[in-house]
Amino acid sequence: MSEKPEIEKLEIEAAKLEGVKVKDNELLLVDEFVQDYAPEIAHIYDFREDESEEQQIKTGRLHENRILGIILKFYLAGKKKITTTEVEQEYKRYYKEIARSTISTYLNMLKKESTLYKERDGRVVYYIFYEDPPKNIKPFWFTRIFCIVPAYFDRAIYFSKFYLESELYTQEYIKRTSNGNKQLLNKNFKFLTGLIVLNILKNRSSKCVLCQFSKREIYNTLQEVISVAIKDRSDVLPEELLDILIHEYSEIPIFNGINIECQETEKLILEKIFKFADNYKKDLEFQIMVSSRRQDIRLQQKEIMEQE
Repeated sequence: MSEKPEIEKLEIEAAKLEGVKVKDNELLLVDEFVQDYAPEIAHIYDFREDESEEQQIKTGRLHENRILGIILKFYLAGKKKITTTEVEQEYKRYYKEIARSTISTYLNMLKKESTLYKERDGRVVYYIFYEDPPKNIKPFWFTRIFCIVPAYFDRAIYFSKFYLESELYTQEYIKRTSNGNKQLLNKNFKFLTGLIVLNILKNRSSKCVLCQFSKREIYNTLQEVISVAIKDRSDVLPEELLDILIHEYSEIPIFNGINIECQETEKLILEKIFKFADNYKKDLEFQIMVSSRRQDIRLQQKEIMEQE
C-alpha cells in the first residue's frame, strides 16, 4: 500500500503551520542534520499541531501542559529555577506565540494549584516545581501533565551538534587515543549519531500520539515515516549496538534515558560512540552500503510518484 496519501495529508497540514516550525539558530541545527542525514523526513519531522488549539477548546490546560514541558526541559538540563521571561522565550520557539500576560496568568495558576512555587531574588521571580517530576511513569499519564516537545528537541540539538561537528570530535578522539582510521571513524561516528537523533525524533512523536491535545492520526503517520527512516539505517546492525547505544541515548531520563546535563557525561557518551564506531566497523560498513541503496531506490520511487 502506498504511503503517498498519508504523507501528502501531513505535508498539507504542515504547510498550514509554517509559523510554528522551528526557526531559531539552535533548532536549525536539527534541521541541518535532517537535511543531510534523512532528507526524506525533512518536510515533516518537526510537525506540531494541537487539536484543542485549533478548535479553541481546553486551551487553558493546553497552555499549562506546554509551560510545564518548558520547565521540564530546563529541569532536565540541571536548571530548576525559571523566570517568566525564560518561559516566554521558549514558548515561542516551539509553539504559536502567546502574550506574556497569558504566560504569567498560567504560571500563577500553576502556583495556586501547588504544581509550582515562587521564589524571589530581589526583583526577579523564579518558578520551581513543587515536587520533582515522576520517573518510570507510563508516557500516557506523563503527557497528561507535561508537553515533551521541548525536552526531546533539546536532546536532538545536543546530538545534532555531535553530528555536524563530527570531524572536530573525531580529531580530538584520535589525538587522545592514538588509534583508528580518521575517515572511517568519522563516517561511522556520524552514522551512529544520526541514528540517535532519528530515534529521538521518533520517541518524541510516539509521546505526541498519546497527548490528549494532539491530532493522533497525523502523529501516527509521522511516527511511521520516521520509523521507516530508522529501519532503513539500522535493520542489519547487531541488537547489542542498538539496545545499549541508540535506545539509551535517544530517550529522556524520565523514561529511563541517560542524563546528559554534565560535561563528564558528554565525554563518556562521545567515548562510547567512538568505541562502537570502531568495534562494529564491519557491521556499519555493510549497514551504510545497504542504507545507501535503499535511499536511492526510495528517491526513485518518490520521483515516479510525484510525476503521477
